[in-house]
Amino acid sequence: MRGRARPRPSRASDVETDHQVHDGDAGPARAGAQRVDVRVRRAGTLAQAEDWLADEVPVALIFNGISHAVMLATPLDLEDFALGFGLTEGLLERADELYGVEVVEDPAGLRVEMDVASACFARLKDRRRSMAGRTGCGLCGTESLEQVEPPLRPLEGGAVPLSPPAIAAALRELPSHQALQQRTGATHAAAWCSPDGRVQLVREDVGRHNALDKLVGAMVESRVDPRDGFCCITSRASVEMVRKAVAAGITALVAVSAPTARAVDTARRARLALAGFARRDDLVLYSDADRFGNPTLS
Repeated sequence: MRGRARPRPSRASDVETDHQVHDGDAGPARAGAQRVDVRVRRAGTLAQAEDWLADEVPVALIFNGISHAVMLATPLDLEDFALGFGLTEGLLERADELYGVEVVEDPAGLRVEMDVASACFARLKDRRRSMAGRTGCGLCGTESLEQVEPPLRPLEGGAVPLSPPAIAAALRELPSHQALQQRTGATHAAAWCSPDGRVQLVREDVGRHNALDKLVGAMVESRVDPRDGFCCITSRASVEMVRKAVAAGITALVAVSAPTARAVDTARRARLALAGFARRDDLVLYSDADRFGNPTLS
């Protein structure tokens, strides 16, 4: 899990996993990681070795022929990415507005070409702006202060209670699902977990926003009820991560690192249950703490 210092393997043979890092027959441009020759210095000795590096390529998201964004992303699960990005960015109001997705290799990267409904296309033209891969603040390409936080519909009630022991169980299980992180040590993960703490879906990417978008797309395709469980992310909870979760209807977000002040304020206004610093059995509850049970305060 990201954020914990640990040695990572220098050779592919050092990693035992049932998960595939390479995307089947899609070709080298769709691989999740690449093996490279390196020199490793340990205990004063220099040795030849092989290492795995996470892929990070430009991915153009194209709606009905118009390029809306170019993201630096791990080129896996791009169909999920397209759907999740469209929904969490408010370009798609419903999944059925996305008619089809085709991933096309390009000398400069990958093009994710989406066939969308006319209503989505009209929304895109109204909001079109030029963005370059979001790697930090999430505001790259925003043209005005009004675009920073457009209106966000608060979540409705009816979400299941959350169990801290179940969250701890999910956090213990999650690393075994992070095949790319195990191999490269360079990726984030977003996971959907059942109320009893079983990890149901996981998506990985070099970008935390991308990993969450991919998860949202996978949840929609799997017909997951976003009120019936919680989402774990192996990163900090920035305001954009909170907004994406709320836009997807996710009612609980658990981060292994800290939230920002704006993220907490947004979570409280949107009625999103938000926890940070999730390590083993420990949590810091920032929003909707009653969802996590009511142990006696000391």
